[in-house]
Amino acid sequence: MAVRERDDPGEEVAGRDRKGAGRRIAERPTGGGLLRRNADFRKLWCGESAGKFGAAVTSVVLPLVAVSVLHATTFEVSLLNAATWVPWLVIGLPAGVWVDRWRRRTVLLVSDAVSCVLFVCVPLAYWLGALDMGRLLLVALLAGTAAVFFQTAYTAYLPAIVGPGDQAEGNAKLHGSASAAQIAGTGAGGLIAQVAGSVNGMLTNAATFLISFACVARIRHREPSAPPVARARGALFREVGEGVRLVARDPYLRSLTLFGAASNLFLAGYQSLLVVFLVRDVGLTDSGVGVLVAIGGAGGVVGALVVRRGVTRFGTARALLLFELGVPALAPLMALTTRGTVGLALFVVGYASVSVGVVAGNVIKAGFQQGYCPADVLGRVSACSSFLNCGTLPLGALLAGALGTWLGVRPTLWLMIAGIPLSALILLCSPIRNRRDLPTRARETV
Repeated sequence: MAVRERDDPGEEVAGRDRKGAGRRIAERPTGGGLLRRNADFRKLWCGESAGKFGAAVTSVVLPLVAVSVLHATTFEVSLLNAATWVPWLVIGLPAGVWVDRWRRRTVLLVSDAVSCVLFVCVPLAYWLGALDMGRLLLVALLAGTAAVFFQTAYTAYLPAIVGPGDQAEGNAKLHGSASAAQIAGTGAGGLIAQVAGSVNGMLTNAATFLISFACVARIRHREPSAPPVARARGALFREVGEGVRLVARDPYLRSLTLFGAASNLFLAGYQSLLVVFLVRDVGLTDSGVGVLVAIGGAGGVVGALVVRRGVTRFGTARALLLFELGVPALAPLMALTTRGTVGLALFVVGYASVSVGVVAGNVIKAGFQQGYCPADVLGRVSACSSFLNCGTLPLGALLAGALGTWLGVRPTLWLMIAGIPLSALILLCSPIRNRRDLPTRARETV
């Protein structure tokens, strides 16, 4: 699923050391492509791409297991999608504090290993005759928990292996490869389900997390051990509160976080209904669903390719408004999808517009947050934003499931999709509308 990523820290960081522990990378690039120059980044890039491919396969195959094998209702499918994101509401804030205390590479490895085991359990349970919606929901919930730790650690770990001069290129490459992996994964998900069955398709996802584990394990950079700190009772809550204050006091971060929360509510809503809509309302086969979503998802690659040019021409703030408000205005075309060339083309155009906006917007915001936040609090402020940004995902999925049962799938899809570009009106009501570029340091916000 394409979601809005976290936006970080606040005004209080202005006077802190911005080099960060473990940043041994040069400030300026030394020439040549980042993938060629930086072996650790290359391994992280490969591991992340493999994981995104597997996640894309799961986004198609897991709902197909529920719909085709377990004959789940519309609300049950939405509940399955919500279970993946509930952990952000439960542990999203403390996870950032824990990640700041632990070695982030270790967190990535453990998260990959847990995800691999979980997705192997789905076909095992099916072969033993024990697979039901309860167990499928449990797998989604635990996999979502692993994703919380992986994403939080990943956001905080990247600046340790990529210098500030390379971060723009690194973010563009990571988001571009993630979009390409998503395209391949969604297309492959439908084809795998058609050839091997939706349940057996889960083994593909398990294998991708194993590949991701192997790639991260080969990263040579080691973070220095954090000095032992005696923490008084209640230290966890104080550190969580620090992250909340950093985000809440900054007008840019506050606006970006609220926008991400609103946008993700509608993104989760329409994506939780997408498989049900295409299979039951439009009448596509499992493989047809995968291929159609893959074609539309090519917009994500386009977004990664054009974002740097857009930033250069318009500035980061104006480009953000263009990609988050202007381009996704075509999204409601998806609700007009019908069988036939014209009807399916409407879906592709609408889906592609959302993919372009999400990926390009995430690239801009990722570069903003990594240059804005010191390493020692990056995990907790990232988790604070994630708590709101990703916390609305299960709410959106549940809301869409309830409305889909009551109003019908297509009318609910109209409501959810229309909310995607409308969410960007939050950015128009923020200081972003008056700037050409987003600030690079907290003191610029004063």
